[in-house]
Amino acid sequence: MLLRRLTLCSRIPLDYPRHVCRLLARPLTQVPQGRAHGSSFAHRGELRRAKRIVVKLGSAVVTRGDECGLALGRLASIVEQVAMLQNQGREMMIVTSGAVAFGKQRLRHEILLSQSVRQALHSGHNQLKDMSMPVLEARACAAAGQSGLMALYEAMFTQYSTCTAQVLVTNLDFHDDQKRQNLNSTLQELLRMNIVPIINTNDAVVPPPEPNSDLLGVNVISIKDNDSLAARLAVEMKADLLIALSDVEGLYNSPPGTDDAKLIDIFYPGDQQSITYGTKSRVGIGGMEAKVKAALWALQGGTSVVIANGTHPKVTGHVITDIVEGKKVGTFFSEIKPAGEFTGAYCFLFQPLLTLVLFQQSEIICHLAELLTERKEEILAANKMDIDLAVNAGNRAMLKRLSLSPAKLNNLAIGLRQIAVAAQDSVGRVLRRTRVAHNLELEQIAVPIGVLLVIFEARPDCLPQVSALAIASGNALLLKGGKEAANTNRVLHQLTQEALSMHGVREAVQLVSTREEVEDLCRLDKMIDLIIPRGSSQLVRNIQRAAKGIPVLGHSEGICHVYVDAEASVDKVIKIVRDSKCDYPAACNAMETLLIHRDILRTPLFDQIIDMLRAERVKIHAGPQFASFLTFSPSAVKSMRTEYGDLECCIEVVDSMQEAVDHIHKYGSSHTDVIITENENTAEQFLQQLDSACVFWNASSRFADGYRFGLGAEVGISTARIHARGPVGLEGLLTTKWVLRGAGHTAADFSEQGTMKYLHENLPVEQPLAVQRDSN
Repeated sequence: MLLRRLTLCSRIPLDYPRHVCRLLARPLTQVPQGRAHGSSFAHRGELRRAKRIVVKLGSAVVTRGDECGLALGRLASIVEQVAMLQNQGREMMIVTSGAVAFGKQRLRHEILLSQSVRQALHSGHNQLKDMSMPVLEARACAAAGQSGLMALYEAMFTQYSTCTAQVLVTNLDFHDDQKRQNLNSTLQELLRMNIVPIINTNDAVVPPPEPNSDLLGVNVISIKDNDSLAARLAVEMKADLLIALSDVEGLYNSPPGTDDAKLIDIFYPGDQQSITYGTKSRVGIGGMEAKVKAALWALQGGTSVVIANGTHPKVTGHVITDIVEGKKVGTFFSEIKPAGEFTGAYCFLFQPLLTLVLFQQSEIICHLAELLTERKEEILAANKMDIDLAVNAGNRAMLKRLSLSPAKLNNLAIGLRQIAVAAQDSVGRVLRRTRVAHNLELEQIAVPIGVLLVIFEARPDCLPQVSALAIASGNALLLKGGKEAANTNRVLHQLTQEALSMHGVREAVQLVSTREEVEDLCRLDKMIDLIIPRGSSQLVRNIQRAAKGIPVLGHSEGICHVYVDAEASVDKVIKIVRDSKCDYPAACNAMETLLIHRDILRTPLFDQIIDMLRAERVKIHAGPQFASFLTFSPSAVKSMRTEYGDLECCIEVVDSMQEAVDHIHKYGSSHTDVIITENENTAEQFLQQLDSACVFWNASSRFADGYRFGLGAEVGISTARIHARGPVGLEGLLTTKWVLRGAGHTAADFSEQGTMKYLHENLPVEQPLAVQRDSN
């Protein structure tokens, strides 16, 4: 391997940029395994596994705008990407246009030079302006341009120590069995020798295409342009992926340039009749219709296809590598119906929910609670399948989150019934009522947010909880659960839809099945109103990056602190610290940093804390101040901003409550922070100065939970400073709107100072039902 890397660098010209030398000197990445040919990749993410790739360069990609000569900068970027993928161990093939344009440039130059000499000899210099350019025949241009085009490719690929070979074909090379076998054998041998074949139609001798003979069946395709050539070649060579580059972004649902034209991310063959085509390309003999036909033909033959723009100056330099990495570029052709096809109805699911009255929402939730207990055997059987799969995969760490039990289902049912009661006073509740003027009353009313996308990891109990909260708040819901709980989630979703059916809104809660569908949904900013990720900080960050214009409600990290004050009770400290760290260390509300007042060091209380943590098998990391007090300290902490998510924690020493507050402000994540003290004044200062979503006095951080807060359930915990904070229950899924009831009032009725000269009388608002129950 080292010898090969040295050889690669030795073949690079001395004046070539050093960053390219470093790129080629890196160890080659693992060769993709590809897949068994016969079926295309179902999702974009699988394109990373593509081993044999055909890149088709349309005429508009390789030629200049004046159609005379090649776009050298653009072509150089494409060559660089192909060479990089080839050096990764992939098998790259290029189907290229450009011979006619390159030849046209050469022939025009020769004709102009020849005419200028003749005109100078016979007519004088004053006749040069009368010269006219004769019409150039395409075959002659191709004959003159093919050798120059290949020489250019060879020179460019040589810069990357990549060898190329030219292959010129005609229709006969595919329809004559012997010629087809010869062509296949030649290309296979070139790929075996790590050579990039540069393939083009032999336009110098190719006959005109036969009319109405294109794409007549799987075994018949007329090579009338490079789109059909690339498709036939990809299927013939059993390529994993065909990338067709042209001068458009991809396939649109209507001609590009029209007001309502939208790029189609994923194209399903069954929807071919629902699209219309615009004009053909400025060059070449193909168009988008030809590209789609060729793409569908290749897809039918087992090759995945992406049509993308190869001319955009901002993306040309990475369009091919982006496609291979599975990024959202161009139009991906898939035999699996994409998420975008069924998500179109989601924005309409919100409207039927608004027609439900409050008691109907409660009935649906109560019925779901009943189903959880009545059908527990069915739920637990599905859950056992998921647990067995996790055990067989060696993934025992998630068993606690994944497993359900009759007791847990009973607790879920109790929580759902609490939500059902709260639902009777949620949507439509008047929060504020003001008489602005005579016969002019203003109300602020609680209303649903709209369509929610909730993404949760391997905790199937989240599904009925979140569904109940969405139903109670009148929001349509899209759910994406972890694949580890796929069987349990499927059964729970069926029960949820069964409960919704009693009032005709079965489709108001939908289950998303694949990661690719989530990526598609995160782009639907006109359709989805709020995304709520429940899970690790990495999940939240990934969703925040993927979301395009959609608000994300979540917490980035759960770095929770417990501060043990000098006046803390021994019994309370041991109980609270143990529960905060050891009850469920993977939870986002588990303690990650224990702050200890300096006066507690070398006291029996300190020894008891350490002994308890050791007995619970908690690995201790020492903060800088704590380490300075010890001769033999635990392992030094790598970062004070660490969410361990396991039986690990950091211990740090502070001199005062104020120093603890400053430490939390600097290193915390505004999730949940605790003080343990018997001094009321110290506690109140701590509670007031900290601006975390949850701040507790003498209580475990594990209380930061919607169920323990009496919300029945939570859709997640938010550390954001807008909208809801902390555990987000029913009220956090509501927004407000203003309703004004007047009697012919106009803006002219008011002074420039607004309505201040009018009554602005705050009218009484009925107390929420929950408050009335508490007061009784």
